[in-house]
Amino acid sequence: MTITVEQTYNNHINGVWKTDSEEKKPSINPAHPREVVGYYTMSESATLHEAVEAAAAAKREWRKMAEPARGDILYKAAAVLEARVEEIAETMTKEMGKTLPEAKGETMRGVQILRYYAGEGMRQNGDVIPSTDKDALMFTNRTPLGVVGVITPWNFPVAIPVWKIAPALVYGNTVVFKPAQEAAVTAAKVVECLAEAGLPEGVLNFVTGSGSVIGRGLAEHPDVNGITFTGSEQVGRGIGQAALARGAKYQLEMGGKNPVIVTEDADLDAAVDAVISGGLKSTGQKCTATSRVIVQSGVYEGFKEKLLTKVKDIKVGDGMNKDSWMGPCASEKQFRSVTSYIETGKQEGAALLCGGETMPEEGYYVTPAVFDNVDPDMTIAREEIFGPVLALMKVETLEEAIETANDTEYGLSASIFTNNIQESLSFMDDIEAGLVRINAESAGVELQAPFGGMKNSSSHSREQGEAAKEFFTSIKTVLVK
Repeated sequence: MTITVEQTYNNHINGVWKTDSEEKKPSINPAHPREVVGYYTMSESATLHEAVEAAAAAKREWRKMAEPARGDILYKAAAVLEARVEEIAETMTKEMGKTLPEAKGETMRGVQILRYYAGEGMRQNGDVIPSTDKDALMFTNRTPLGVVGVITPWNFPVAIPVWKIAPALVYGNTVVFKPAQEAAVTAAKVVECLAEAGLPEGVLNFVTGSGSVIGRGLAEHPDVNGITFTGSEQVGRGIGQAALARGAKYQLEMGGKNPVIVTEDADLDAAVDAVISGGLKSTGQKCTATSRVIVQSGVYEGFKEKLLTKVKDIKVGDGMNKDSWMGPCASEKQFRSVTSYIETGKQEGAALLCGGETMPEEGYYVTPAVFDNVDPDMTIAREEIFGPVLALMKVETLEEAIETANDTEYGLSASIFTNNIQESLSFMDDIEAGLVRINAESAGVELQAPFGGMKNSSSHSREQGEAAKEFFTSIKTVLVK
């Protein structure tokens, strides 16, 4: 296939879209693996160094720009992104598979995030603190980290980059952005929107390539002052260790094995709908997706029957088709991982009640799989699958349910369905998760609220909302005599 200028997305460094001779790699449509969505650059270390140098050179002037002026640029970027919603959403669907309505919703969320952080440019930046010296004024203000490396996954190729880049910029940092290869074309279009809004040269730099070269290089680069990463636990640990070794600030958001508890007095229809939405939308490829469904024995069979009836009706197909409720896995690699977990579940003795069928010759499709008789020690009950697989687990009491829910190395999101206030309060107190939801699906958090996990799900920092300020700035205490 001939590579044309329109199909190729190069790196963006120091305000310029580069033209270079570095290797180009195709981004494949997982719904139609023979279809190329576009080409991106497999950059080398020298290119990354050029991008970091550009960000370092731009940081002094950018931090001195008035915060409201930085916010104004984000407002303009929001308008540009909103004007391109249809185009970018379609690119997202073709590049990583989620349905077009979900892609549009995510792109509009990116617009809302940009507007939220644009407003941060007009909010307070410190506090006055009483001094023991009556002739002194003591106060705090916040200073940017400097150069921030942003490393993002493929499952939310608009929302996650924007909720990292927007606060980094408005708080006065410059950025080097490395997206996942599977979503590099969509990410390039987001960068186009920010560049069109009028960011000065070097403030936002975009470098594509492998995690081992570009991601690791960002974590190890002496001129990168902070790293914010979302992705797998294994990669995240390496990023954190590399940043720690040289004293850089780091923020990691990693895996989840998110439970939903269904109690005997729950609204079963509402619980079923939430499990399906939270566990199977985006083909289960969310860090907050429902994976374990822990149901009290008194309603177990009734819940299971309602769940299977609805899951079997789910239409799997190309996300561009109006009648497709669920699209393919995002890549061949992810497809093979999900199908491997399904086989492991069967081999370890779990009962596959429905789903798990594949159509690899048409695309990387896996029909939603529901397992019964899942033991807490089984692989599918312990490891993050990141696919459309639900594991049903029967318990007798709420105490047993919470104990089972907490029996994991992860602690990102957890949900309970109950109409009992005391059960809700017990769950809120005892569950080990950063995102706790009552009578709501496990997936999702509002953009103005802090987001992050416990245990091995994160580095214990928080993203989004005002909490983002804690990572992207440092506090400076000032006393004026």
